Amino acid sequence: MQFKYPELLWALLLLLIPIFIHLFQLRRFKKTPFTNVKLLQKVVAESRKSNTLKKWLLLFTRLAIYTSIIIAFTQPFLANKTALQEKETVIYLDNSFSMQAKSDQGTLLENAIQELIREIPEDKTFNLFTNTSEYWNVQIEDIKNDLLTIRGTPDQLNFDEIQLKANTFFSKRVNSIKNLILISDFQQRMSSSTADTTNSVKRHLIKLSSPSTGNVSLDSIYIGKYGTENIEITALLRGPNEIQSIPVSLFNNDKLIAKTSAVFENSKGEVSFTLSSNEVINGKLQISDAGITFDNHLYFNINEKERPKVLAISDISTDYLKRIYTDNEFVFSSFTLKNLNYRDLDDQNLILLNELEKLPTSLIGSISSFVSNGGNLVVIPSTKSVINNYNQLLSRLSLGSLLDKVIAENIITRISFAHPLYENVFEKTIVNFQYPKVSEFFNTNSNSSAILQYQNGEPFRLGKNGVYLFTASIADQNSNFKQSPLIVPTFYKMGVNSLKRAELYHTMGGQIRIDVAQKIAKDNILKVSKDGLEFIPQQQAFANKVSLTFNENPFEDGIYSIVENGNILRNLSFNYPRDESEMKFLDLGNLMATSKQNSITALFQELQKEDSISELWKWFVILALLFILIEVLIIKYLK
Repeated sequence: MQFKYPELLWALLLLLIPIFIHLFQLRRFKKTPFTNVKLLQKVVAESRKSNTLKKWLLLFTRLAIYTSIIIAFTQPFLANKTALQEKETVIYLDNSFSMQAKSDQGTLLENAIQELIREIPEDKTFNLFTNTSEYWNVQIEDIKNDLLTIRGTPDQLNFDEIQLKANTFFSKRVNSIKNLILISDFQQRMSSSTADTTNSVKRHLIKLSSPSTGNVSLDSIYIGKYGTENIEITALLRGPNEIQSIPVSLFNNDKLIAKTSAVFENSKGEVSFTLSSNEVINGKLQISDAGITFDNHLYFNINEKERPKVLAISDISTDYLKRIYTDNEFVFSSFTLKNLNYRDLDDQNLILLNELEKLPTSLIGSISSFVSNGGNLVVIPSTKSVINNYNQLLSRLSLGSLLDKVIAENIITRISFAHPLYENVFEKTIVNFQYPKVSEFFNTNSNSSAILQYQNGEPFRLGKNGVYLFTASIADQNSNFKQSPLIVPTFYKMGVNSLKRAELYHTMGGQIRIDVAQKIAKDNILKVSKDGLEFIPQQQAFANKVSLTFNENPFEDGIYSIVENGNILRNLSFNYPRDESEMKFLDLGNLMATSKQNSITALFQELQKEDSISELWKWFVILALLFILIEVLIIKYLK
């Protein structure tokens, strides 16, 4: 038994006073009986013994009354050894998207918040943090409204990160009991290299689970086929093994334009939609299932097709290039060296140095700057080209160098079918093909990969990162390459790839870089907006494009617009990562913890039981009243 005010026990010394009074009253005096009462001597003796017993009983009851009252004022209680120790409580509330799983009375996250509000004592001070927010030294009334507005997030802390963050909330006091409460569904992605905790921290795990563990998610979308008139987009879905099919709806803005069913096999589904290649689409794919909801939609957009700018610098005819780079797909221009305006170079996406005999020094410098700023380049020498002059440019571009000229007919027989320039050009690897030939070519010394090769293994065309070099003239006097079936896909793909097609969507998380083919004024900036929300991303302006870098923004998925001075340049789609879609969970039996529970209520009842204090002062008051009653009975009935 312990006392809240033990110093009051000194009052027990006051019990000596009634003891002294009682002993004084019991002093014996010698009495001499007179003759006339001698016959009553025996009766008087017996009465004296009864009176002495009554006084002793009254003494004991009064001592008991005083003792009970004094002890009641000291407020005695019974408690565990740890009940009176200082306690620090840190709560981790998982608000990742997987906590959107539905239970009987709402989502797991909503139920967890309601239980915390109900179970945490109003006068208890604690710390709480989620994957995205922190609350220091608060009481439940202080953050009730904040808890009710907590939203799901794709972010998920693992055990190491949770432990490190929790340690920042705990004090350095060694005598306090530190309780770390983890409330989560404990997905497998929470696991870490060291899931243990320090000895000074008691870790309590509360695993929340949904009755349904199945979840269907829209995983990704890509362009399956790209034609001149139509494109085919394909969406991939994931789901539990037992699902067979699910309807998928396609919206353009808010208008439903198509709906079909995705058929599943081995927990994977696929669905395709055909769209016009010239139509601007602000698309959203949508499904409906009983699992978590953040992955039930997927945003994407197809913007107006941008025409790459192609410039040919040539002193000979470029009619074959005009037939390839048509006006409906490209912005093509051609100038001789004499008529070339160097200021126009930086505005291009692709520049072709077409069979020039010599490259001026000023052009070499401008071309090098153009390539370093992200431009694409094709170098086609002529049979009369000055090798040393060309090598000045090639060395700057890290393409190696041209060596001696070989005057001998050579057939171009090897095609790198896996190269991006010939991807989807051939239905299969061709072995019987009308290969072109050349009469003269240059040997090369280069580390760049060969895209087309002669039959002797030497490269006819090589390059990397959008910079390409032909090792021979393709003029009609030297080669029949212009009459070959390879001429169109070769130059067409180089033109198309010079302006990277915008991606259908971007996945949030990490750094995202997007190039916008737009020349803006010096003091102008590009903004990104959606439904009244506007922010300015990190950006860098080049001569013919602006590079946008997204780090923290945006915070939510959707279709955003890139705006310059109120004018929408193009749209961007952002989607949450799908890591939270996998409904795979950890086995708590393999984790070290002080306690493991399935509900918040059960844990707080256990903690409250450990901290409970049984107050005894009421019992001592009752005991004092009982002794008062006994004293009254003794006085009244004991003669």
